[in-house]
Amino acid sequence: MPAPVDALSVDERISAVLAPYADAVSGVIFHAVPVGGTEFPLIVGWLIVAALVFTIAFRGIQFWGFPHAIAVVRGRYSNPAMPGEVTPFQALTTAVSGTVGLGNIAGVAVAVSVGGAGATFWMVAAGLLGMATKFTEVTLGVMYRKVDPVTGVVAGGPMRYLQTGMAERGWPVLGKVLAIFFAVCCVGGALGGGNMFQANQSFQQVVNVTGGAHSMLAGRGWVFGLVLAAVVGMVILGGIRSIARVTEAVVPFMALTYVGAGVVVLGLHADQLAGAVVQVVEGAFSAEGVAGGVLGAMVQGFKRAAFSNEAGVGSAAIAHSAVQTDQPVSQGFAALLEPFIDTVVICTVTALVIIVTGHVDAGGLTSAAGDARGVALTSAAFASAVWWFPYVLALAVVLFAFSTMVTWAYYGLQAWSYLLGGHAATGMAFKLLFLACVVAGASMDLGPVIDFSDAMIFAMALANVVGLYFLLPVVREALWRYRATLHVG
Repeated sequence: MPAPVDALSVDERISAVLAPYADAVSGVIFHAVPVGGTEFPLIVGWLIVAALVFTIAFRGIQFWGFPHAIAVVRGRYSNPAMPGEVTPFQALTTAVSGTVGLGNIAGVAVAVSVGGAGATFWMVAAGLLGMATKFTEVTLGVMYRKVDPVTGVVAGGPMRYLQTGMAERGWPVLGKVLAIFFAVCCVGGALGGGNMFQANQSFQQVVNVTGGAHSMLAGRGWVFGLVLAAVVGMVILGGIRSIARVTEAVVPFMALTYVGAGVVVLGLHADQLAGAVVQVVEGAFSAEGVAGGVLGAMVQGFKRAAFSNEAGVGSAAIAHSAVQTDQPVSQGFAALLEPFIDTVVICTVTALVIIVTGHVDAGGLTSAAGDARGVALTSAAFASAVWWFPYVLALAVVLFAFSTMVTWAYYGLQAWSYLLGGHAATGMAFKLLFLACVVAGASMDLGPVIDFSDAMIFAMALANVVGLYFLLPVVREALWRYRATLHVG
């Protein structure tokens, strides 16, 4: 017998209302087709094909442009007198903070659980390809940004280059429609996946390491949410300059802490490392015991890379648009490093830790994994080497979630301002709404809310990639012109 309406909790009522819409939207965005005994989400194919196109168009820029990318981020080509609000390093850390999150911990565990060790190989391959997509979208983001001549405040992102750039190419109506669609999806994604999900999962991990059901925080998500909202509020109320100052300190610390812990685990299992690498390579091309075989490993690796580094989603273009520069292409080079840091380094460390500790092999989960899945599997792998490492993991989860939230607050604000105007009152309204969602996310059973939000984030890629294809000649011309200026000093 169904519960009476007045007996339903608030989150149950919200879930009941959103469930049909979440199912419909998720079904469209994440529609999958059977491929070789496994399911392949078409949105992943959309992103991987784009990455291949841009890699070919720019002749493997992620490889030959890597040294120059490092030089740009180090400030060799920076000029504080140029228009913009943040340095290249701050723009990089802000963008990285928006992608490095729970997916690097829990998502990778799911990928190797289902696709076996070989999924790691395809994850790295997809991450390397995604670097070319990041170059393309970030170059356009800086190229078509708007800088207030009085305040110096920057308005940028895909909604700007979709509208202006597409109009210049003779497609003004299509560009406007794509820009509005992107902005609406960005706001929804910022409030859900970039906010509520992060608050919810970080709270769950803190509860788990402080006693689980016996933790003093159990059932008190609103308390955790209020504290987290207060900290997030102190950062986002100061705008992109405040966010950038925080991310340039937090991102290197959290990345080094997590990767450092992973390296310690790998060092303790040094005798297993070579075997793990062999499992990764062999699993990528044989994948015996994995659902779908080689295709299953490939699908899981591609999916994790696409969902982790957001290459093609367009979010990074918003962060980099605020950089101090008059050379858009230079920031495209800087953005090359984001998928490398997020996927090739951090995700790979997670996967190798799970493999060398014996929780996953070329055929998927082993008996050592037991019932552990997702973040619990990663936690178990770390704990098998050093008992207190789950506490380090909990710290990483909270920092990853916090940094993701402050960055997505800026992304959402930029999209909100595009739709409703950049007035101070509308901006403050969004920030207050965002902070309210922090509390709600930590204290609610999100259910369909997150399904709906995740679909909106990847719906951003539908509009963004279409624009990238139309504007590819613009980026290509700018790149060769930029290279010519470098040759003459």
